[in-house]
Amino acid sequence: MEELQQKDIRTRLEDLRSIINGFSELLTAENEALKVFDVEKVSALYEQKSKTVAAYRNMSAYFIKNHEVLEQLPEADKKDLREASLRLDELIRENELLLKTRMEASRNVMNTIINIAKVTNNRNATSYGAQGRYSPLDNSKNALAINRTL
Repeated sequence: MEELQQKDIRTRLEDLRSIINGFSELLTAENEALKVFDVEKVSALYEQKSKTVAAYRNMSAYFIKNHEVLEQLPEADKKDLREASLRLDELIRENELLLKTRMEASRNVMNTIINIAKVTNNRNATSYGAQGRYSPLDNSKNALAINRTL
């Protein structure tokens, strides 16, 4: 029985290492794509990233629940897992920063386009006032539709 548990624990540890390494490789690829604004590559990695995050969360939950398993590991294995986890944490922070920067840049571009459209619309639009008179100066309430796709 205990031999079966040890085999299960070893399998889970190998799975954890595999998930951490795969997640690190995925984040490295996504971070490189974000640095060069390769949106197509980032989009292509999205599904794989979602699956990897789910697997990582499940595996982390198992080891949080069964933390004594990690405490019983040899010091060399603990060190390897700690180093891999620290590297993954660094990649996650970099990914978060790059994604945030990319989203802010996209938002700024869209806001600039919207503001230019509003100014152009207000400058070129005409309207009729409340008394039915032509009023080119009172065009601040003209409708403007923007289709935002980021």
